[in-house]
Amino acid sequence: MLRRTALLAVALAPACGGGNDSPPASPSATDTFWAALTELCGQAFEGSVQEANPPDTTFAGKTLVMHVRECSESEIRIPFHVGDDRSRTWVVERTDEGLRLKHDHRHSDGSEDAVTQYGGDTAEPGTATRQTFPADEHTAMLVPAAATNVWILELEPDTRFAYALRREGTERRFRAEFDLTRPVPAPPAPWGS
Repeated sequence: MLRRTALLAVALAPACGGGNDSPPASPSATDTFWAALTELCGQAFEGSVQEANPPDTTFAGKTLVMHVRECSESEIRIPFHVGDDRSRTWVVERTDEGLRLKHDHRHSDGSEDAVTQYGGDTAEPGTATRQTFPADEHTAMLVPAAATNVWILELEPDTRFAYALRREGTERRFRAEFDLTRPVPAPPAPWGS
């Protein structure tokens, strides 16, 4: 009798307003992208330049490694190593409206480069596999030519990660892709860590 009463109470709860008739909320594209990026925490991956216009000499012939090194609920730090150069870290942060991408550039002694902390916030939700970051005001003041930059992060779980840049109104393009199917040993800490 007690079991039947308990089952009846569970069955009647939604009809009496005691339950939740709406389906559970599905995660947003931003949440899905963030979760997939967090899944990579602690891992490093080798990559290569897929597009560079104008032609690039900074990365040519060098080993490129991204290392999803530090992850918290609000920030993911991804050092981007170019050969022995450990000056670059991509910093992805959660904001109230979406995501923010910043570029943390350091010298070998750990001090900040004169051109650092540039980037931008997502202006739209993006997709579960692609987020875009138009340049913010700080970037426009720091590097006026970069005022129309748009950075793109793409993440296809278990396949590839891409970091790209386009400068609106120009032919400037850059794209590096990293193979997520083959983790590599973690590189040394980035400068300034």
